[in-house]
Amino acid sequence: MGARLQSGPFDIAAEHAGLIGARTDLGAVVSFTGLVRADDGLVALTLEHYPAMTLAQMQAIAADAAARWPGVVGSIVHRHGRLLPGDAIVLVITASPHRGDAFAAATFLMDWLKTKAPFWKREEWADGTTRWVAAKPADDAAADGWGQAAPR
Repeated sequence: MGARLQSGPFDIAAEHAGLIGARTDLGAVVSFTGLVRADDGLVALTLEHYPAMTLAQMQAIAADAAARWPGVVGSIVHRHGRLLPGDAIVLVITASPHRGDAFAAATFLMDWLKTKAPFWKREEWADGTTRWVAAKPADDAAADGWGQAAPR
């Protein structure tokens, strides 16, 4: 599984084609795209990160998914910088011979990205105020449901 950081938009169709190519052994592809929501006057969301640390953690999460679901291939693309409502933030694509593993791996990747990938999110509001986004207990609970990292 691969992981990448970028500031610009991603092309979902190109990412999909790049992951599965001409393979005929795959029976399911699952994709998730996270978007910036315009909640209550939000005008922008800025994602900050320390590139080496963030990419290393994303790669570790991808490696953990590969260890848990050996037949699954996948890709993570996560954006950083200032994003506007409607912009895509993250793309997770998984593919496997059967849908159950593809869905499980995609869900795992998103649950762990939300809680273990070191991004700092700052919201900008229409009235000019800003605030840092706090971790959500529900996200922590979802990630905790997967247990510890898989042995490698």
